[in-house]
Amino acid sequence: MKEAMSTPLPTIQTTLLEQIHSPADIRHLSIEKLEELAQDIRDTIVQTVSRTGGHLAPSLGVVELTIALHYVFDTPNDKLIWDVGHQSYAHKILTGRQKMFATLRQYKGMSGFPKLKESIYDAFETGHSSTSISAALGITLAKNLKKDTHRAIAVIGDGSMTAGLAFEALNHAGHLDKDLIVILNDNEMSISPNVGALSSFLSRKLTGKTMSRVKAHLVEKLQISDVGENILNILRKSEESFKSFFTPGMLFEAFKFDYVGPIDGHNLEDLLETLETVRDTSHGPMLIHVLTKKGKGYEPAEKDPDIFHGIGPFDIVSGKPHSSNGAPTYTKIFGDTMTELAGKDKRIVAISAAMVSGTGLKKFAAEFPDRFFDVGIAEQHAVTFAAGLAVEGLRPVVAVYSTFFQRALDQIIHDICIPNLPITLAIDRAGVVGDDGPTHHGVFDISFLRFIPNIVIMAPKDEDELRHMLYTSIYHDGPSVVRYPRGGGYDVPLAASLHKLDLGKGELLQPGDDILLLPVGNRVYPALEAAKGLAKVGIQAAVINPRFIKPLDAELICQWAGQTKRVVTIEDNARQGGFGSSILELFSRRGLSSVQTCLLGHPDHFVEHGPQKTLWKNSFIDTPAIIRAAIKLMGREN
Repeated sequence: MKEAMSTPLPTIQTTLLEQIHSPADIRHLSIEKLEELAQDIRDTIVQTVSRTGGHLAPSLGVVELTIALHYVFDTPNDKLIWDVGHQSYAHKILTGRQKMFATLRQYKGMSGFPKLKESIYDAFETGHSSTSISAALGITLAKNLKKDTHRAIAVIGDGSMTAGLAFEALNHAGHLDKDLIVILNDNEMSISPNVGALSSFLSRKLTGKTMSRVKAHLVEKLQISDVGENILNILRKSEESFKSFFTPGMLFEAFKFDYVGPIDGHNLEDLLETLETVRDTSHGPMLIHVLTKKGKGYEPAEKDPDIFHGIGPFDIVSGKPHSSNGAPTYTKIFGDTMTELAGKDKRIVAISAAMVSGTGLKKFAAEFPDRFFDVGIAEQHAVTFAAGLAVEGLRPVVAVYSTFFQRALDQIIHDICIPNLPITLAIDRAGVVGDDGPTHHGVFDISFLRFIPNIVIMAPKDEDELRHMLYTSIYHDGPSVVRYPRGGGYDVPLAASLHKLDLGKGELLQPGDDILLLPVGNRVYPALEAAKGLAKVGIQAAVINPRFIKPLDAELICQWAGQTKRVVTIEDNARQGGFGSSILELFSRRGLSSVQTCLLGHPDHFVEHGPQKTLWKNSFIDTPAIIRAAIKLMGREN
C-alpha cells in the first residue's frame, strides 16, 4: 500500500508586535526592527480606536518616542510619567497589555489613561494635564531619600506646558537640582527644514557623549581658579546665546534645566542616541525637546489632528466618524446659541481652555475672532481673565468641561463671586461622560459650587431650555452657571425667540398626591418616565423641574413636599453636598424635616468608565431605579 503524502502545515504569519510581551523584549532589536514595530503599533492603535473611540492623534504621535524610552531606560524601575495620559496607548501595548488593548475604554476593560492598578509600568495616574513634572519630581526626591538610583522621566506635551502647574514644577525642580528628566513632546511648533536640520546638528554636537565628557572635564579644570571661572562663564554664555538663538533653550536654562533639542521625535536613531547620552552623562534637571507630528502615520489624523485628538468609533478607510443619527448635542446647541447672541450684542465674549471644538465654539471663533480667546490649558487664568473683561463692561462666557473647572475653584470664589461680576460659567460634560472614566466625569460641580455666595446655578432639562438658560445667565448681573451633559438632547423644537427665566423659579411638570419627584437637569425626562411607571401601580407622582439648583424655588418645592410628605431627589452628581443635600437643608430651614426624603445620585466612590446608560443604572439614577426608590419610600415594595 502506497504511503499517503502528508500535507504540509500552513505557515502562521505573526507580526513582530505579537512577540513583544514587555519592554525587555525590544532592547535587543535593531533600528530596522524597531521601525517595523512602530508600524505594527500604529496599525493596532488605529484598528482598535476605530472600534472603541479614544485619543488617537496624540498616541500616534509618540510611538517612536515611547519605543525609545522603553528601549533606553530600565522600566519599570525607571518611572515614566505620561502627562494627561492620552498619549499612553503605545506604552500600554509595549508593557504586557497588548491582548487587553481591544477592551480600551470599554466597560470593565482597559482605561484610556495610566492606572496604577493596571500595570507596574504605570507609575502615576493621570487624566488632567500638566501634572507630570510635579509627580516626577516627587518620585525623584523619594528615590533619593531611599538611596534608589533609578530615574523618573516626565513626558509632557500636547499643550500641557501652557498650564501654570508645569512652570511651578520646573521652578522647584531647578531649585532642587536633582536628576530629573523632562521630555517636551512638541507637536505644535512648526520648524522649517533648514532650521530643523541645524537644530538637529546642534543637538547632536552639544549632547553627544564625547562633547558631554569634554564639557565636564573642562568645567572641572577651569573651576579651580578665579581666572578659569571667568573663562568658564564666558564659554557658558557663548554656548547658551548661540543655542538659544535657534531654540527655546534659554527659557528652560532660566529654570536651571540643561536643554537638549529640538530633535526629530520620529527618528529612532536620533532618539536612542540622545536618550542614551542623557542617561549616561547628565546630572541635574534635563529637558529634552522632541518634535513630533500629531496623528503620525494615519493620514486623516495628520490632516485634522484636532478632530482626531479624541474621537468616537470611525471608518478607517475614509476617516469619517460613524454617525449617531441622534438629536443635536447640548454642546452644539450651546455653540449655536452663543453665535446667535454674539451677533446681536458686541459685549459677549467667549473663552475656552484648549477646547475650541470640544466646547462647540469653533463657529463662534470663526465669526467673531476678536471676541474669542483660547487661553490654552489654563483654567485658572481663564476665570480671572474673564473677571478682567467683566470689570470693563463685557459679558464673558467661560466654556470648560466640568472636570476641568475643578482646577479654578479659588478663582471662581475670589475673582468672580466676591466682586459679584456678570460672568457665565458654561459647564459642559456635567454628569458622567462615559468612556474616559473617573478623571473626566463631571459629577462634583454642583457640590463644589453651590456653597459659594452670589452664584446662580442652572441645569436644563433639554436643549431648548439650555438656550433660555444661557440667555438668562449672560444677562444676569452676577456670576452664574449653566451645567449641561455630554451627548444629544431630546430633539425638542427650539423656540423662535429667547427669553429670560424668572430667577429661582422652577416648573411643575405634573401634579400628584402621593410622592414628589425632584430631578435636576438630564434626570428630568427619566423622572417623567418613572412617573408614568408609578401610575401603572397606582402611585400618583408629582414632578417638578427645579431649573435652578441655586437659588431654589423654595415655595414651589415646599408646597408639594408638604402635600405629598415624600420626596425623591435625582441628580447626575455626587450625592455628597449635591442637589439632594440642598433640599434637605431647605426642609430643615422650613420645618419640613418630617418629610421622608430619598436622595439619588452617585455614591461616595469614583465612578468607573463605561457607557453613560450603564453608569446611570449602576448609580441608581435611571428610570427603573427611580421607580424602585419611590415604591420603597411609599412602603409598597414586595
